[in-house]
Amino acid sequence: MTITPLMPVYPRCGVRPVRGEGAYLFGEDGQQYLDFASGIAVNALGHAHPHLTKAIAEQAATLMHVSNLYGSPQGEHLAQRLVDNSFADTVFFTNSGAEAVECAIKTARRYHFANGNPQRHTLITFDTAFHGRTLGAISATNQAKMRDGFEPLLPGFAYAKFNDLEGALALIDDNTAGFLVEPIQGEGGIRQASHEFLTGLRKACDEHGLLLVLDEVQCGYGRTGKFFAHELYGITPDIMAVAKGIGGGFPLGACLATEEAAKGMVAGTHGSTYGGNPLAMAAGEAILDVMLEDGFLDNVTAMGDRLRQGLEQMIPNHDHLFDSVRGTGLMLGLKLKSDSRAFVAFARDNHNLLLVSAGENVVRILPPLVIDESHIAECIDKLSTAARVYVPAADD
Repeated sequence: MTITPLMPVYPRCGVRPVRGEGAYLFGEDGQQYLDFASGIAVNALGHAHPHLTKAIAEQAATLMHVSNLYGSPQGEHLAQRLVDNSFADTVFFTNSGAEAVECAIKTARRYHFANGNPQRHTLITFDTAFHGRTLGAISATNQAKMRDGFEPLLPGFAYAKFNDLEGALALIDDNTAGFLVEPIQGEGGIRQASHEFLTGLRKACDEHGLLLVLDEVQCGYGRTGKFFAHELYGITPDIMAVAKGIGGGFPLGACLATEEAAKGMVAGTHGSTYGGNPLAMAAGEAILDVMLEDGFLDNVTAMGDRLRQGLEQMIPNHDHLFDSVRGTGLMLGLKLKSDSRAFVAFARDNHNLLLVSAGENVVRILPPLVIDESHIAECIDKLSTAARVYVPAADD
């Protein structure tokens, strides 16, 4: 047998974590790493946060799973808290971001079906988008690296350039259901929607009876210093997919919608065996307990500003390597003049700093939302030290 027991779809690196504490991971060899990747923006409260671990342990000892055949006091309570703190009137809980996106796609299609317009099934999406790895989610992107080998894909998507409002509006026709867009593209390279672009999409939806579907799986849940990234633009979506930070490391996602947008999602139209089980709900409650505390999001903004300032001050000292800083809050990107993946590997293997590569040769910097000034100083120091000795490959 030559294939590995774990299906070899990830090019895994040599770091093998066995324990985490706050902003640090520890490998099985005892090495300590500063974790500014956060499980790709998942570990919002860092590792082993006492309130989160206590909530999970107590719920695991009480009731983990019963299925959605029965009433869910745990799900009802968390859904109500999300409704109270968002644009939404209703919530469907999932196990992942991709499932949340799938639910969002179905909700959008079903809305038009319920209105007697089943032909309005096409969502306009955007280049370099990443919505997940299911067949529906990869159909919503035009990236060959995501789609090759998996055709035929799901019909019902049209593709425009990100931040090109005129190009997106030109695609609207009698079959259009709405737009599916990330306010800040994570995998695509920390590409932030312009104010004109996102508000223009909202206006077009209002004028044409379309739905604005936001994918806030990576940029939502406090990551930008707002609870949800669309708050930065002064608009609200009709449907939104969230995940990652919502469970702080426990597998959890959600599809949020207005009552109008969810009018077609009646009994039997969607489901999930594990979705919203009591254990997941306990994790979600614990995250909200901390994230909705007075000052939490303000501190994310302050730490994001401090991190950006440190990065911008560092760039001139290494301008052969670094170009600019992107993003907002604690969802920042460092644009490189060479291969970002190679630099991420170098910083990890030689300076014990964990980062995440992205499109357009951008290094994603996604620390836990609970970091302080000392973690930022350590990150900047490690980045500077790495940059001083890093030599890009000749073909970069």
